[in-house]
Amino acid sequence: MNSEIIIVVEESPEGGYIARALGESIFTEADTLEELKINVKEAVKTHYDEGQHPKIIRLHFTREELIPV
Repeated sequence: MNSEIIIVVEESPEGGYIARALGESIFTEADTLEELKINVKEAVKTHYDEGQHPKIIRLHFTREELIPV
């Protein structure tokens, strides 16, 4: 069991947030950051067997911005 899991969070083009785990098949989305945190915790706990989930969830926020030249 890993003690930590890294979740990459991006802003959705339609609004809200998209989150996916590195190295695991965990994906969720939400309209607000608070809702996303709840959804991420639930998705991580659901993905693992009882008591085997990581103890720390690290959210890594990425943001893409286009700059016209």
